[in-house]
Amino acid sequence: MSQIIVPQNFETKTADAVVIGGGIVGTATAFWLSRAGMKTILIEKRDGLSTLTTTVSAECFRTQFTEASMADIALPSVEMFENFNEIIGIPDIDIHMTQRGYLFVTDHESQVPDLEKALEKYESLGIPGSELLTGDDLHKRFPFLAPQTIAATFNNRDGWLSTHETTYGFAKGAKDADFYIKTLATGIQVDSQGVAGVETDKGFISTRLVVNCAGPYARQVGRMAGMDLPFRTVKRQKAFIRTDYAGLPKDAPFTVDLVNHAYWRPEAGGLLCAWVDPDEPETPPSDELPTDWDFAAESIHRCSRLHPFFEPVADDLKAEDIHVSAGQYVYTPDDKPVIGPSGEIKGFHLNCGYWCGVMMSPEAGKRVADLATGKMDNKDNPLRFSRFAEGLAEKGDTFLK
Repeated sequence: MSQIIVPQNFETKTADAVVIGGGIVGTATAFWLSRAGMKTILIEKRDGLSTLTTTVSAECFRTQFTEASMADIALPSVEMFENFNEIIGIPDIDIHMTQRGYLFVTDHESQVPDLEKALEKYESLGIPGSELLTGDDLHKRFPFLAPQTIAATFNNRDGWLSTHETTYGFAKGAKDADFYIKTLATGIQVDSQGVAGVETDKGFISTRLVVNCAGPYARQVGRMAGMDLPFRTVKRQKAFIRTDYAGLPKDAPFTVDLVNHAYWRPEAGGLLCAWVDPDEPETPPSDELPTDWDFAAESIHRCSRLHPFFEPVADDLKAEDIHVSAGQYVYTPDDKPVIGPSGEIKGFHLNCGYWCGVMMSPEAGKRVADLATGKMDNKDNPLRFSRFAEGLAEKGDTFLK
């Protein structure tokens, strides 16, 4: 039986595994460790699960990855979302899963070969349902696009969900697990055998297995164990636009302009929109990130290039109709997460380095448990941390990273 609690001060607790970080990645990891028979304690410094990067994400998931190591995590994760109630063993949790697809679209002839290559890669990786749409076929399917759009890839299995309900579903479905909120990890003790426990502001937890799921704080947690993880944290923002414009295509997919890195999707009461600035500077981890005053306007401007309905939406906007929020992506040298044993400190495992944590959380958590219990050999894990030292890290060409 799991419980989410604010623990009283204690001298020592004992656990088979301790997970640091209570976002969707950490909570899914605790779920799978507990299901593998481990007494698990998750510690989260904030006053609830899913309250930092998870809650300010676009809450999306997709199957369209061109790297095998990423597709191997993304595909089973989508399947777990589709069968979430069965996975967690609770029939009445609704994660509000919406599968309207991801549409990667362009109006530049020069990008059509990239779309064709991506589709070939999807097919070679066994990703079902992806399509290349061009010309009249594209506009018949998605008439809200501007006339100049010429091609897109689409997979209607992709979509979005409620990260809050999903995170708490994993917590409620865990077995022998405690979720300690308002509990700060302050150190990791290491002895001759490896990890010996986690120091917190409430007391000491004795354990031989610690999993770093600390999101933008993962590098700091790594330093507690004596590791310097090669991570960069970068601010990413999104804007919610409240609108009742009748011409808003409410059944549209998550749509990405591949030319200017802008994207949008429908949301209850309006829409979400944003753009990914490839030149956004690295920022230190923070719980309180400022938003840029012009971000919403820039996002609307960029989205309007291939979506004419954005112009009448913008014409009618008032300041109170706009809400901008900010979180942080974490990038590794090859833009892929690290999952499994650190290799440097026995018992110190990783599940971090994500720009795509929401969409990969179910299978990534399961992989951590499979590696920790010996069900999977780390040599067969392409997202192992040692890939950097082994010279196996290579950036892929997945769209919108």
